[in-house]
Amino acid sequence: MAGAKHHDYHLVEPSIWPLVGSFAAMIMFGGLVMFMHDNEVGKWVLGLGLAAVIATFYFWWADVVREAHAGDHTPVVQLHLRYGMILFIASEVMFFVGWFWAWFDFALFPQPLEVVDGVVSNLIGQDGAAALMSFPPKGIEVINAFDLPLLNTLILLCSGTTVTWAHHALLNDDRAGLIKGLWVTIGLGLLFSSIQVYEYAVAPFPFAGLNYSSAFYMATGFHGFHVFVGTIFLIVCLVRAYKGHFTPKQHFGFEAAAWYWHFVDVVWLFLFIVVYVWGGWGAPVHH
Repeated sequence: MAGAKHHDYHLVEPSIWPLVGSFAAMIMFGGLVMFMHDNEVGKWVLGLGLAAVIATFYFWWADVVREAHAGDHTPVVQLHLRYGMILFIASEVMFFVGWFWAWFDFALFPQPLEVVDGVVSNLIGQDGAAALMSFPPKGIEVINAFDLPLLNTLILLCSGTTVTWAHHALLNDDRAGLIKGLWVTIGLGLLFSSIQVYEYAVAPFPFAGLNYSSAFYMATGFHGFHVFVGTIFLIVCLVRAYKGHFTPKQHFGFEAAAWYWHFVDVVWLFLFIVVYVWGGWGAPVHH
């Protein structure tokens, strides 16, 4: 029969969202540049672009969900979706490799502050004192790794077990267990973020002026952002679970969220060991 489908692959229908998303990203980027240059309308352009990007996410992914319910996500398509998620997480791994690389470079090869033609080329400490040839700089108090960071480590490890509980409940067609596991995981994620916000509020060092503090905030801050995104991911899965979207044999949306959550768990373990424990070893602890 002419036009009949004789394969398991999904040929997507024409969609406007890639085009809308491109323009939204361009507007958001332009607004960000304007905002950084203190342009009065920059914040409004940035807000408009951000809202357009979020709307693109929502409507585009809603189309993907409808395609799944229409039966377009055959086993072959689901396999390729998994490949795509694996590659995405791999790219995220390399993103954090950059921050770890910077951290090790600063720690293993510390340099004093250098000012060349009025431009600071190294930010190891203030005033360029030779006494600051260490990492962290001498006299700088660090966050106690075995206080709030250790608590957050235990929270994330527990959240990894609860999301696995939710996954196994789904595989056994236990929707109540799926929902309970997601609720607990989301609660733990929000608790982690709240503790990290408090940690930043009482941190003994500023963001600027030191490569120790800048590297610390960039590495842990981007991880915190990923926890925030993962929490939203899980909230969407919880809403879909209440709507009965997932089945034991077809639940890639939840599976992708669980993979992403385990990824942020593993990254935090490395951050805790490298940044908090090893990076602050021997330095005075802030109380």
